[in-house]
Amino acid sequence: MIDTTAELNKANQERETITAALSLPETVTDPARLKELGQRLNELDSLLVKLRELNDIEQQLPEVRLMAQAEDGELADLAQEDLTRLDAREQTLGAELNEFLNPSDPNDKKNVIIEVRAGTGGEEAELFAGDLFRMYSRYAETKGYGLELSSVSRSDLGGIREAIFTVKGSGIYGLLKYESGVHRVQRIPETEKMGRIHTSAASVAVFPEVEETELVIDPKDIKVDVYRSSGPGGQSVNTTDSAVRLTHLPSGLVVTVQDEKSQHKNKDKAMKILRARLAAKIEEERQAIEGTARKEMIKTGDRSEKIRTYNYPQDRITDHRIKQSWSNIKGILDGNLEPVIKALKQAAEAAATDPAAA
Repeated sequence: MIDTTAELNKANQERETITAALSLPETVTDPARLKELGQRLNELDSLLVKLRELNDIEQQLPEVRLMAQAEDGELADLAQEDLTRLDAREQTLGAELNEFLNPSDPNDKKNVIIEVRAGTGGEEAELFAGDLFRMYSRYAETKGYGLELSSVSRSDLGGIREAIFTVKGSGIYGLLKYESGVHRVQRIPETEKMGRIHTSAASVAVFPEVEETELVIDPKDIKVDVYRSSGPGGQSVNTTDSAVRLTHLPSGLVVTVQDEKSQHKNKDKAMKILRARLAAKIEEERQAIEGTARKEMIKTGDRSEKIRTYNYPQDRITDHRIKQSWSNIKGILDGNLEPVIKALKQAAEAAATDPAAA
């Protein structure tokens, strides 16, 4: 049960504190601090909207219940409709706020770094990887999240060999973290003259963005290479040594970014990706030592290690982890991921409370 009055007071007080801090000279001259406070302010604004709505509903419900019981005929029916609607909205808001105020995973509120790579299937796999990249881009757009491209390698037919990008917004990692794994597609390619169905795959890796203060990397452990960018990217992208390759010597992790014309910006992006990958690697090693049960984050493009299949002839998407299917492939690939994400979150929550359900 959420105490809306107490939470409203707490959120309003924090908002006032942040607003005051944003005008301080030491904050204005600190880009990192400005970004941190700005993100928290956006979180609080979203929180306050939901808390106020829930508070309004809680104020209305007693009167509507009385009307539904006391009135007769048409007025009673209308009051009952209002009661049903308000009850449903109260439950939805309560669940959303409880998840926001008491997240099971502290990473859920973070920005997310996503890597999409074509796997088995040649040109068709590259086209499918492009479809997945567009799906996440459209989902971010419809939800009002920002998207920042770090690196993309496009194929001759308009597909994608690899795309690395960051989606920015409160709670986005908690929504997209279940997308990690191999996605398989079954369809007839446009270039297929015999009408045969081809099976191809693309891999998706999802990492929470890790702040510099959360994971400090010794500069001595990083080898930095700069070189001339290749591929599309504007007039100057191929004329300056702006592309950056970072190699983390202790782990062997390598990150390459060439999307920006500025070497400095490419290095900043590469460091964020390296930090996220390294944090994930450290966590995987910790869990392996402790024997923690977990869902494997698949980073290869092998068709045998699939989490989801997109079957075009049957217009069906199936997530094999929860054994659930949805129709309307076109709509889902156009960014309507909400039903899939909701089902995966519900399954994960059920597994957390009842391991036998996993």
